[in-house]
Amino acid sequence: MSLSFDPARLNLPRGHFIGGAYVAGADALELTRPSDSQPLAAIPVADAATVDHAVNVATKAQRDSGWGSGTPRDRTRALQKWADLIEAHATELSQLEAVASTRLISQLPGIDVAVTAEQIRFFAEMADKEGGALVPTRDASLGMVMDEPYGVVGAITPWNFPISMAGWKLGPALAAGNAVVLKPSEMTPFATLRMAELSVQAGIPAGLVNVVLGDGRTTGNALTGHPGVGKVSFTGSTAAGSAIMENIARHGVKPMTLELGGKSPQIVFADADLDLAARLIAGSIMFNGGQACVAGSRVVVAAEVADELAARLVALMRPVNPGPSWLAETGYSPAISETQRGRIDSIVQAGIAAGAQALIGGAPMDRPGYFYQPTLLVDVDANNPAVTEEIFGPVLTLQTFTDEAQALALADHPTYGLCAGIYTRDLSRAIRVTRAVQAGTVWVNRYGRSRDHILPTGGYKSSGLGKDLGREAYHANRRSKSVLIDL
Repeated sequence: MSLSFDPARLNLPRGHFIGGAYVAGADALELTRPSDSQPLAAIPVADAATVDHAVNVATKAQRDSGWGSGTPRDRTRALQKWADLIEAHATELSQLEAVASTRLISQLPGIDVAVTAEQIRFFAEMADKEGGALVPTRDASLGMVMDEPYGVVGAITPWNFPISMAGWKLGPALAAGNAVVLKPSEMTPFATLRMAELSVQAGIPAGLVNVVLGDGRTTGNALTGHPGVGKVSFTGSTAAGSAIMENIARHGVKPMTLELGGKSPQIVFADADLDLAARLIAGSIMFNGGQACVAGSRVVVAAEVADELAARLVALMRPVNPGPSWLAETGYSPAISETQRGRIDSIVQAGIAAGAQALIGGAPMDRPGYFYQPTLLVDVDANNPAVTEEIFGPVLTLQTFTDEAQALALADHPTYGLCAGIYTRDLSRAIRVTRAVQAGTVWVNRYGRSRDHILPTGGYKSSGLGKDLGREAYHANRRSKSVLIDL
């Protein structure tokens, strides 16, 4: 059976999802389909009163349901059933995701939806396995570290991987005993809304998973600054993360997890398997049209193999199959919006004006939708805008080095430190460079996240604060209390 579908026949969820039901609001934002720039739908924007209602509903549901204070295994069972329902509705969720986003229907069931279910199961199993501890004190005392949920977590997810990013936020927060008020990107809300509906069908008490629609300026600010939100979790740009930190500081103090932008290097040494390196580098920048915070957008390659690698990259990046995200045969994603495509092109043109040469690409595609050509820029220095700016598009830059010290100097970025890739057959060099590179995640002879959800993710520098995934994400959704009892 073909995965292709007719977007005109989709029944899109409407309104905010609060307390287990849809709440209508006046349509304020018009959405378009990135694949063909045609109108899609209109959604409401949650104002401060709507956000306040959602937070109050979440607070009451978390308290009255006993979700955070009851038997932890009950949370595990409900979350596992939710994951089962997400998998059972994979086709529906994939269609809701593909029609509004840059994600391709051919990839969604086996990647995004499957990974979302896996993440929820992973965190579900932590609910009754991670907890407090007895600590050593004098014999006449009993020392304990107890932990407990925050109550309500405010979460904001981006447009590039909407449903799997929702899994990042909802899985650990709910497993840890919290309720959640989540604001998806205003451009890609529909699969997240349906996912929230399925949580209630799974037996998660209504009001624990709430979704408010809207933009960052109105809805996001109201959510992150709300006094009833105990913790904030955000994935998005560094600029937006900085604005969230500022907004939280204006309204008080609360913990936050921020997974932000990246300009990740891929360091290719002369002894590397160039076929492997070229395939992984090209794949990392073309997947989802380069719209991923972990995209390995800066190639740093040994000078003696630079021309050979560049030729292989051009050959791999040239054949693309753009088309509507709802057709199974499409193999290349558009930019999310006309604004984003314009931003990609403006940085590319600024890079060319500063001396870069485009071996391939360098312009928007002449076709419906917001597609941009896969682009490889060479002859760039460290100050070239294409090197310094997070482009968030299918654009690679290539710089060369003559020794390991220069490779590390070029790999270092003054702003970002999210991820890095290293390609070498020398194990000692791989470990040495891994230790030296400034990044929160390093991949050696591979590039991109695996489905090992035990590995946390998060950046150095302005690429983030705290960790998503892994045990760290679960513990970030609980707060600790020190107890000392004299016997």
